[in-house]
Amino acid sequence: MKLVGNWSYPTAVRFGAGRISELPDACRAAGMSQPLLVTDRGLAGLPITAAALDLLEAAGLGRAIFSDVDANPSGRNVENGLRVMREGGFDGVVAFGGGSGLDLGKVLAFMAGQTRPLWDFEDIGDWWTRADPAGIAPIVAIPTTAGTGSEVGRAGVITNEDTHEKKIIFHPKMLPAQVICDPELTIGMPPAITAGTGLDAFAHCVEAFSSPHYHPMSQGIALEGMRLVKDYLPRAYADGTDIEARAHMMSAAAMGATAFQKGLGAIHALSHPIGAVHHTHHGTTNAVCMPAVLQFNAPAIAARFDMAAAYLGIAGGFDGFCRFVDDLNAGLGIPATLTDLGVHSPDLEALTAAALRDPSTGGNPVEMTGENTRALFEALM
Repeated sequence: MKLVGNWSYPTAVRFGAGRISELPDACRAAGMSQPLLVTDRGLAGLPITAAALDLLEAAGLGRAIFSDVDANPSGRNVENGLRVMREGGFDGVVAFGGGSGLDLGKVLAFMAGQTRPLWDFEDIGDWWTRADPAGIAPIVAIPTTAGTGSEVGRAGVITNEDTHEKKIIFHPKMLPAQVICDPELTIGMPPAITAGTGLDAFAHCVEAFSSPHYHPMSQGIALEGMRLVKDYLPRAYADGTDIEARAHMMSAAAMGATAFQKGLGAIHALSHPIGAVHHTHHGTTNAVCMPAVLQFNAPAIAARFDMAAAYLGIAGGFDGFCRFVDDLNAGLGIPATLTDLGVHSPDLEALTAAALRDPSTGGNPVEMTGENTRALFEALM
């Protein structure tokens, strides 16, 4: 089967190996004539980034890059990027990279023409309506990992350094106008990043499938996303040049982010404060948290995962699914506990309070309280 397609759900997606060559066309389709390419420090000097800049320059779209992006993008990164964007007169953003580059690029485009401070647009109630839609620059998103699915999301996660909290900045117009999903860009990912990002996609699908909210389209997408990760993440981990596995994982990442419109839950509510305080890799942290959260949610989700397990070809219903998750983590070198991940002497009271403030708690099928959330953290240590 030829893994190539042009999709318009949830936005315009150009999917297929080699389609990075269409970057100038995508920029023009999004209405840009002078884009700023936003990526992280690690990608800034790599050949794939230079090739993208070459394409822009050859098409008369300039060669501008901003790469002052932390692994967990911060409010300070936003301030610095906005200064560059506004002073340079850029009329759009090419968000290029993993979750950090994509999230920061999207937030820079969103904030380009806003007058209120960043934290006024946190994903709380209708705060997004505070934004001036005319001040939002267009976005072309190009993922170089297969995990966050931020390329098809309407939000960006930014760390507030003052409070050590991850904040979700949301607006419907943060959804990129054009997306290029080229699995060849993920060939260079090392195995540990392949595992962590792939399990991030899996966590998105698992939590969306678990959420009690009504969204049958997301439910179906989450189920097939889980299957793609089950079948192809071990292959991508074992052989990073397996382009078929890389392509299916890139699809799974976009599917996970599309599905979690239905909601996230305790995995992300726990993972966000851990990452903000202890600077752990987001997807890997999700993977560490997943087994305990599955057991925590078992009374509410066991029956639906009995059905999911049958579709996924996993024997034993919900219990079999949980064993599969344990085996998948172990096979991909995921630490068994947060301590093994490098989280030492955590302030469990502060982590618990931050987890309960996280908007992901609203999508968990079992109500999270101070007592049971702290117990989850203790179990994960």
